[in-house]
Amino acid sequence: MKVKKAIIPAAGLGTRFLPATKTVPKEMLPIVDRPSILYIVEEAVRAGIEDIILIAGRQKTAIDDFFDVSYELEDKLAKDGKTEMVETLKKIRSMANIISIRQKQPLGLGHAVLCGRPIVGREPFAVLLGDEIMISKADQETTTETLAKSFSSTGLSTVAAMEVPESEVHKYGIVEGDKNADGTIRVRNVIEKPSKGQTQSRWALPGRYVFSAEIFQYLEETKPGKNGEIQLTDAMLQLAKSQGLLASSFQSRRYDAGDKLGFLQANIEVALDHPELSQSLREYLRRLAQTI
Repeated sequence: MKVKKAIIPAAGLGTRFLPATKTVPKEMLPIVDRPSILYIVEEAVRAGIEDIILIAGRQKTAIDDFFDVSYELEDKLAKDGKTEMVETLKKIRSMANIISIRQKQPLGLGHAVLCGRPIVGREPFAVLLGDEIMISKADQETTTETLAKSFSSTGLSTVAAMEVPESEVHKYGIVEGDKNADGTIRVRNVIEKPSKGQTQSRWALPGRYVFSAEIFQYLEETKPGKNGEIQLTDAMLQLAKSQGLLASSFQSRRYDAGDKLGFLQANIEVALDHPELSQSLREYLRRLAQTI
């Protein structure tokens, strides 16, 4: 089956970016001139996703508004002759079906994914975390494309994995497993933010997944773990044991936009590729480097 639906959990409070995120969703913070959430949606669309399910919380209506019609703005732009910008806004609102579901309680990532079950039904689906930015070149396969192709060819749920330094293992969900001939990993174990010495694996989960609908059953059965939250990794472990689970590396440039440094790195590197900013920013950075 082809993957046509995607869940984007976007109910977090964005406490690491307070006070900026007191009234502005962290997913709407800009990477140069585009909100973070747009990069996520575009990645999904490039992978053939048609239905985007936003799992949102209170004070997140700005995300829905961004993907909706803004008549007054578009009318003003059209009258000012800014037709190119009008077309850009029309393209954004028509790129996919945006469906919003309210997560009424902050019970963790596993619970957020489970909230999407009424829309997903029995179909396979992708999960893309809203604070993880994956940038791919135009001729390069996106991370979600890689996972969706793996699912279509093997029938097995597939998650993105990347090697991290041992000092950072405790920050991530970690998969343990054995490498297949094609370079993917047959997952044997999944550990949520392991303590030092708990695992020898350095294969971390950076927030891109493609699951069969059976994951919902395991999420329903999962009891709250760390911080009283329903952990997605617990359900992934059950899926790995019952049906099998693959982990795959990816080519995209990845940024943790939920971290202040990662957010700044994303802005700088994306700006260095921006046609209007690249040259002047490079000159500025060279001058700045001479003063520090």
